[in-house]
Amino acid sequence: MHELSITQEVVDAIAGRFPDRPVRRVRLEVGRLSGIVPEAMECCFEMVVAGTSLEGAELEFDRPVGTAACRTCGSAFETGEVLPLCDGCGSADVEVTGGRSLRIIEVETCVRPADATT
Repeated sequence: MHELSITQEVVDAIAGRFPDRPVRRVRLEVGRLSGIVPEAMECCFEMVVAGTSLEGAELEFDRPVGTAACRTCGSAFETGEVLPLCDGCGSADVEVTGGRSLRIIEVETCVRPADATT
């Protein structure tokens, strides 16, 4: 399950950026052609956030569709296939142009009140 190592890297990046501020919510973009299963990431997220500034954070996903462009006829189209054929001419000379992404879109943090010195 490669989602565990991917999730660990995402959590490490966010915890490194916000080590002293609790994180409330994380929004990721996980393209439909990325090969990443969001449900598996959710399970892994619960495990890897323990003891970090992300413990208790909510995880959300944006799931952009796959897009492609045919080099033969110039057609652009949406696809759910990692190795698509052109919808217009059936050519296999196709470039996948979107839907493979994995990006941290948004991180919502809390501001910790200053420690009292009394």
